[in-house]
Amino acid sequence: MLLFRKSEICTMNKIIFRDLEKIRYKEAWDLQEYYFKNIVDQKIQNRNTPGYEKLTKNYLLFCEHPPVYTLGKSGDINNVLLNEEQQKEKGVEFFKINRGGDITFHGPGQLVGYPVMDLENFFTDIHKYLRLLEETMILTLAEYGIVAGRYPGYTGVWLEPDDEFHARKICAIGVRCSRWITMHGWAFNINTDLSYFNHIIPCGIKDKDVTSMAKELGKPLNMAEVKAVVKHHFANLFHAELISEPAV
Repeated sequence: MLLFRKSEICTMNKIIFRDLEKIRYKEAWDLQEYYFKNIVDQKIQNRNTPGYEKLTKNYLLFCEHPPVYTLGKSGDINNVLLNEEQQKEKGVEFFKINRGGDITFHGPGQLVGYPVMDLENFFTDIHKYLRLLEETMILTLAEYGIVAGRYPGYTGVWLEPDDEFHARKICAIGVRCSRWITMHGWAFNINTDLSYFNHIIPCGIKDKDVTSMAKELGKPLNMAEVKAVVKHHFANLFHAELISEPAV
């Protein structure tokens, strides 16, 4: 076990990156909970060892899920427009989960990102954290000629956010933060089948559309290429080094 004095901790944080590729929602959620618990346990141990501490680990997970709807802890079940039987008929799973936000969809062609990070390694400001997640996608979209921004009063990334009638969401963000440890993250529509959003009121917002990179550009995108761009901007914005490790 390698111990460091606080003054010796390097300012460049390391984040373990794992691409889970295609994985069922519950499996990815369980993995997040596992990493979360490990970080909590380490922080407790650090507090019980005055003057020294073992660095807590940070993780960034990428994946795609089979079709699934997830409802945040403060979400309204009435924003789910399919009953349980209809969900089964369409082959869509449903989970009520412990993140913020309302209802959203995850599915193939969507880049889902789950940072499980100890923000005490970076900064203790959840609003800054959310803004950096948004900025990661805004900068990524800019590289493809898509101008994106923020819609006042709502978390996430939007196109034409200043136009009340044409504003549309391209990336939903919903997180959990406890003991300054993050879970859940973003759902970035790249080649997503947007028809699934017709069966929910996305994020509880009734009068705004959802879009994807493929829809905006009129062609499918190379997922590996987009992932690389997202990773680049995420690492820069968090002043971190991403250390790739195989999924386990």
